[in-house]
Amino acid sequence: MNETQHNIPTEATFPFLGTLEVHWNYHAMLMTFTWLVLVPLCIIIIRFGKPKPTFSGLKRKVAIYHAEWWWFSVHKYGMYVAMLLSLGGAIVALAVSGGFSASVHSFFGIMAVTLGIVQVIAGWSRGKHGGKYYYTANPDDPSTWFGDHYNMTLRRRIFEAYHKNAGYFAVFCAIAAVASGLMQYPIPWLLAAVIILFVVALAVVAVLDFKGFKHDGYKAAHGIDPEHPYNKARKDL
Repeated sequence: MNETQHNIPTEATFPFLGTLEVHWNYHAMLMTFTWLVLVPLCIIIIRFGKPKPTFSGLKRKVAIYHAEWWWFSVHKYGMYVAMLLSLGGAIVALAVSGGFSASVHSFFGIMAVTLGIVQVIAGWSRGKHGGKYYYTANPDDPSTWFGDHYNMTLRRRIFEAYHKNAGYFAVFCAIAAVASGLMQYPIPWLLAAVIILFVVALAVVAVLDFKGFKHDGYKAAHGIDPEHPYNKARKDL
């Protein structure tokens, strides 16, 4: 056994199941796929998948069954799947380890999973969409336009400030967890795959940014009409 693995349990005993062999490589593959493939993919899609802004924006309901919202749906439901996989991997790891080990890997792993779950919960409180040209509104009746996103209420601004920054911090914690985990339990081919993933992700992001696929979220959703509240607020920026 590798010297760096001497404190890692290779067996776990459970009621009704008896003693089972622990395969940590499955945990490593699951968490690496979740945090270094699925999560970044969802982030890249919402960052670069927004449609080019039009005057009136997207009028139909924000829903998975409307194709123009595919970028938001993939991000939202992809993250749901990612956090379920991540939570499951964390629970199994804690169970076979007999609890929190207080290692660097455990600390960053728990931080990543916790921040990820909070991200999902925070998403439920982002507020109403709204909009002058949204399907629920009458363009001639301003009283029907209100939405936390459309009006960029304090609630929405707090959500966006937290959600975006906490998301990147969660990914940082996940990277630290994967790196420390592979130091603790070396899997050479997986380390090589992680390095390749970083190079590919950097290349993809750079190309998409260079090609001009990064559009403003507010304008993509609500349009470039200069009378929109947040367009007015940023007219001098």
